[in-house]
Amino acid sequence: MRKLQMDELNRLSVEDFKETNKNNFCIILDDVRSMNNVGSAFRTADAFLTDKIYLCGITAKPPHREIEKTALGSTDSVSWEYHESIIELIEQLKAQDYIVLAVEQVENSLKLNDFQPKTNQKYAFVFGNEVFGVNEKVVEMADNCLEIPQFGTKHSLNISVTVGIICWDFVSKMTLRP
Repeated sequence: MRKLQMDELNRLSVEDFKETNKNNFCIILDDVRSMNNVGSAFRTADAFLTDKIYLCGITAKPPHREIEKTALGSTDSVSWEYHESIIELIEQLKAQDYIVLAVEQVENSLKLNDFQPKTNQKYAFVFGNEVFGVNEKVVEMADNCLEIPQFGTKHSLNISVTVGIICWDFVSKMTLRP
């Protein structure tokens, strides 16, 4: 075994990325405080061909040096929009037939291992503030809440890790199914 060189990875150019078909999901970051977490979400969105990132509330917007530290240029490839009101955004997405899934620990949540996305269905995954989680009103508006089962002493994961797990789970279930 040997480590692959950059030119052997066959990655898309930014132009090709923008033209290629994306996966049927978007990421919503609502009131995310850390610009490093925002940048990481962009980089993950690029890796999994996410259709779009929506930034809401106090979430910082590109261009910003602190976002770029972790985004590493993915703010140029991934389509994004800013919406001050996540409530209005969710109403718009639902009108466009998205299934809105808040990633949060709630009563009767849908465990991620039980989540079975449907082909040709559009999904919006909502990630909330690092301390307070997804806004209660958003939880009420969501079609369901996804929860990543955890087994240790801590009750949560960093948002950048959570975004990665959710994106990988969705893409693997959609592309690796029989």
